[in-house]
Amino acid sequence: MTKVFIDGSAGTTGLRIHERLQNRNDIQLLLLDEENRKDAAARKAALNEADIAFLCLPDAAAAEAVSFIENPHTAVIDTSTAHRTADGWVYGFAELPNQREKIKTAKRIANPGCHASGFNALTAPLTNAGIIPSDALLTCFSLTGYSGGGKKMIAEYEDAERDMLLDAPRQYALTQMHKHLPETQHVCGLAHAPVFCPIVGSFYSGMEVTVPLFASQINGTAADIKEIYKNLYQGPIVHYREQTDESGFLSANALADKDSMEISVFGNEDRILLTARFDNLGKGASGAAIQNMNILLGTDETCGLIL
Repeated sequence: MTKVFIDGSAGTTGLRIHERLQNRNDIQLLLLDEENRKDAAARKAALNEADIAFLCLPDAAAAEAVSFIENPHTAVIDTSTAHRTADGWVYGFAELPNQREKIKTAKRIANPGCHASGFNALTAPLTNAGIIPSDALLTCFSLTGYSGGGKKMIAEYEDAERDMLLDAPRQYALTQMHKHLPETQHVCGLAHAPVFCPIVGSFYSGMEVTVPLFASQINGTAADIKEIYKNLYQGPIVHYREQTDESGFLSANALADKDSMEISVFGNEDRILLTARFDNLGKGASGAAIQNMNILLGTDETCGLIL
């Protein structure tokens, strides 16, 4: 039976992974009691005993955890930002061209960031096809639930006496230095990072990423883009959906609590909107990590997921 350890199991991503895995009969979860959860020696022992280790930690702690591993058999799925552009690590978004085959044999897998998952799913296929030039100046805005901010932000939003400013959507990363930008450039082969406008709203989970395009600035049409998405995204986890909205609206929490992603194209002949909807804790974090584990195990990719 495959031994699995979640290092950082008390955080939002780790808790969701544990929730999805706890009733599976094909794995054995290695658990540390509360007393040893942050003990370096106990963590090192568990990491080296595991066949697969999930790292649900801040960047520095994730890098430290990797340094603890001496067992060449242990495969690592890191949900932090630490290794997403690092040499020797495979980017864990299986639906992108050639990534699934790389993941199957990898010992070091970098799980994508939540915002980056949507941007890369929309943009990478189009840069690969030459629809979007590599030197394009792109814009992206992304709506996310507050669970993406971790336990501290969750507590702030769920406080009965919270600041009234939290009642409205709030834009952040105003310095244009968001931690997901390096992986968007790296994965999509872009010369320039996009102008990125992430916005957190007063809802627990869900995400809606939009990349706007002027038709005059791309090498193709909206119909060409749709055809690429239709051919690429046919799976049960990531799928193309033909311009389906909710009476002219598009809700960011439509796929909350699920591990799937919906890709659509809106707009007109002049201005095109590429959209990806998913759960920031699902395909944007824990769901993607479990999918990567399933690929490593050679089992059904959807095992343990909610679609």
